[in-house]
Amino acid sequence: MLDLSIIIVNYKTPKLIIDCLTSVYQHTSGIAFEILIIDNQSEDQSEALIKARFPATRWFEMGYNSGFARANNYGIRQAKGRNILLLNSDTLLTNNVLLRCVSLLDQQPDVAAVSIQQLGADRQLRPNLYTTFGQMRRAFYILPAGAVFQNWLQKLIPDPHFADPNQVEWLSGAFLMTRQTTIAKAGGLDESFFMYGEDVEWGYRLGRQGKLLLLKDASFVHLEYGSSDNNQQHVVTHINRFKPQIQVSQLLWVRKQYGVGAYLVLILHYVLMVPVIFAWKIAVNLRNRQIPWAELENQRAFAQQVSIFLRFFWKTLFNRPGFYKVQ
Repeated sequence: MLDLSIIIVNYKTPKLIIDCLTSVYQHTSGIAFEILIIDNQSEDQSEALIKARFPATRWFEMGYNSGFARANNYGIRQAKGRNILLLNSDTLLTNNVLLRCVSLLDQQPDVAAVSIQQLGADRQLRPNLYTTFGQMRRAFYILPAGAVFQNWLQKLIPDPHFADPNQVEWLSGAFLMTRQTTIAKAGGLDESFFMYGEDVEWGYRLGRQGKLLLLKDASFVHLEYGSSDNNQQHVVTHINRFKPQIQVSQLLWVRKQYGVGAYLVLILHYVLMVPVIFAWKIAVNLRNRQIPWAELENQRAFAQQVSIFLRFFWKTLFNRPGFYKVQ
């Protein structure tokens, strides 16, 4: 059996994958591995371009845009390696981290999954990446800036403390290595998720099988634009922190992991925030002697986003199986 199966989901990113695979072959030695590309109906020249450079690549067609969870699960079922690596198409390896991660899983049976630090395109450490469920949940709440509110939220939703400084509660699906045997016990990725949030939910189930480690002294480059056409156009503000698809997926995760009560509290919070943020902005405009209805684009965008994830309200509330994809 191979040491490792590397699964990459493709959606119209042949150039990124060629660069990614170039880095994999350049920096990996000491293990036997295979590459599986799972294509989400790219309908372009991806297969021809990639296999011209890397003919040993195993190519699979989903036949539709299945998102991240379903495509990776399909790849896991086809994999021949005893370990599995989920790897984003927009990533680059810079040293032999795959051997290190495989060796760690071989030598530490109490570890369920492992990942490494993310660098940006500038090769600098990407700051403020979430590693605990609490960090993610706290980010959902829109509260006034300042230590008072943040400290209150920290007490309400605390983080765990681990003896191992590398231990975390969940690992990014951009680079996540685990064993086939661990997946057999934990189950695969939840296929109700289209994109985003599935690695968070999976982290909870993987974590019940053993420790999740994020190695602080190893890294990979995550360019973080992939196949998204609008990633660079998304303007992050205090009230609009996430794209609608991210919000829908993360609300689904909260419902699945923390239940109806936690989900309803978040929904109520967002609904009540709509009139609050409009009233606040209008009051600011009046104070500044501006037209009351001026510069409300940010507030309208928030209200529109709330309307989008409310479309999934009943489906999420009852945790119905399906495909939680924002059209």
